[in-house]
Amino acid sequence: MSANTADDPALVVLPSAKEALQENQKKWGPDLMKAGWTLLPNTIFLRQRALGLDSMDLNILMVLLSHWWHADNLPFPSKKKIADTIGCDPSTVRRRIQKLEGAGFIKRIQRRVEKDRNKTNQYDFSGLVNAATPYAQEELQVREQNREDRAKRVRRKGKPKLTVVGDA
Repeated sequence: MSANTADDPALVVLPSAKEALQENQKKWGPDLMKAGWTLLPNTIFLRQRALGLDSMDLNILMVLLSHWWHADNLPFPSKKKIADTIGCDPSTVRRRIQKLEGAGFIKRIQRRVEKDRNKTNQYDFSGLVNAATPYAQEELQVREQNREDRAKRVRRKGKPKLTVVGDA
């Protein structure tokens, strides 16, 4: 959602958090929004191929992200929970998480209980953030160039500037 100002028609104004929530409630309804929602930056979704991600990777990431509510409180769903949620075998989830970790997108952090026992792993997404950021910056540069181009076109409107062409 964006609004243009009267002073600069190319200037995009972002909605407040409340306005964004209200707009999403119009799309999805209040019950779905109250039941919870997950944020995935568009860049990760739209540039998944460039990042080397496929639909299974995104499904796993979405389940992990659905458990990440605060930046300083990393999610820790079990591989079984992830597998049950997306309808695959836990071994598939294990292999895919290893692949995502090998690519540097996520980092598993063990949560030790005793010397020989662990709780479910925590997952750190800083590698994915770092990998996706250049694509986001590229998109922002394209948007800025488009904004500048639109502003130039708006300023040029009116009577065309005519030039006299001399006799040949």
